[in-house]
Amino acid sequence: MCVVSTSRADFGGLRRLLHEIHEDDELELQLVVMGDHWAGDPARRSAGLTDDGLPVALALATTPRDDQPASIGEACGEALARFSAALPGLAPDVMVLLGDRFELMAPALAALVHNVPIAHLHGGELSLGAIDDSIRHALTKLARLHFVATREYADRVRQMGEPADSVFCVGAPALDGITTGALPAVDELERAIGLSFAEPVLLVTVHPVTREPGTAGTLVGAVLDAVARSGLRAVFTRANADAAGMAVNAAVEAFVAGSPSRYRCFDHLGQRLYFGCLRHCAAMVGNSSSGLVEAPSFRLPAVNVGHRQDGRVRAASVIDTAAEPALILAALARALDPSFRASLGTMTNPYDPHGDGQASRRIVRELKAALSAGLASRKRFADTPPLEISS
Repeated sequence: MCVVSTSRADFGGLRRLLHEIHEDDELELQLVVMGDHWAGDPARRSAGLTDDGLPVALALATTPRDDQPASIGEACGEALARFSAALPGLAPDVMVLLGDRFELMAPALAALVHNVPIAHLHGGELSLGAIDDSIRHALTKLARLHFVATREYADRVRQMGEPADSVFCVGAPALDGITTGALPAVDELERAIGLSFAEPVLLVTVHPVTREPGTAGTLVGAVLDAVARSGLRAVFTRANADAAGMAVNAAVEAFVAGSPSRYRCFDHLGQRLYFGCLRHCAAMVGNSSSGLVEAPSFRLPAVNVGHRQDGRVRAASVIDTAAEPALILAALARALDPSFRASLGTMTNPYDPHGDGQASRRIVRELKAALSAGLASRKRFADTPPLEISS
C-alpha cells in the first residue's frame, strides 16, 4: 500500500492509518513523503524515517520556490515527472491519497497512467473558497475506492457517478489520534508552546482564499486586528503553500515578533501538541478546516472567517463571520460566552459518524477486502435517473 503525504500537516491525518498498515502482517507500507517533511532535521532525512519511526520508501522534495501560481505549477510538473519515474519501482497494489491539496495531482496522475488503483480519503466535501474544491472532485473521479467522513459526503460522491459499493463512510482518520494516545497536560503544553494557559489563549490559522485572488492581505489583516483588540494571547500556525501563503505568513510573523510574550508562531506543532491546543485553548480563529473537522471533538468553539470553508458540513461549535475586525470580535465574544460553551456539552462531531474514532481501522479492513477480491483500476460509472426535460 503506497500512502502519500504531501506535508507534515496532512501527516497527522494519516498517522494512525500508516501505523495500522505498517503493523498488519498481511500488508507492506510504502510511505511517500513530499514537501518539507524534514525541514531543519537532516539526521532524520538521512535515516529515512518519520518522527515516529515509520520507514520512508520515497521522498520527493518538490516544494514551490515561492507562492506564485507559476512556481506552484512548475513544482507540480516536476513532481509528476519524478513520481511517474519512481512508481514502477514501487509497484504498489493500491495508492492511498488524503484530501485535496494541489500536490496530490502529481501522484494521482502518475497512478492513472501506470494503472495503479487509487483509494481517496475525504472525498465529497466542499470548500468553495479554495481551488482545493476542484482538486478534491478531480481526485474522486480518478479514484477507485472512496473513504468519506460523513454521510452527506458519501451521498455526494455517489452523485458523481461512483458506485455505491465503492464508497465507505468511515469518518475522518485524523480524529483517531484523539483516542489512541495520551494528549499533553496543560503544564507540558505550556512548556512546549512557551505561553501560560492560566488565561484564555486562542489558536489561530489563516490560509489564503485561493478562489479570491488579492484578498489575502485584507483577510489576515482583519484577523490580526481582531486578535490584537481582543487582548488575548494566541498560538499561530502558518499557512499552507498556497498562492499568497508566504504573504500571509510574513504578516503573521511580523505581528508575533511585535509581542513575543503574548504570541507564538509555529510551522507545525505535530498532532499531539496540536490536539493539546484544541483541548486547552479557549477558541479557534481563522479559516482552517481543522476548525470544522477536529475542533468539534473537543467541543471547542471555532470562529470561521470568510469563504474558504463555504460548503463544508458544520457542527454547532462553528461560528461563521465575514473578514471584518468588528464582526470577528463579535463572533469571538460569542465563542467565549459561557452559555454558548455550555450549549456544546452534548454536541457530536459529524466527522466521527460512528462515534468511536476508528476510521483508520475501517479503512484498512475495507482495503484488504477489496484487494482480496481483486481490486482493478478499471471502474464503473453509476448512472442516476435521467432528468425530466421540460417542453
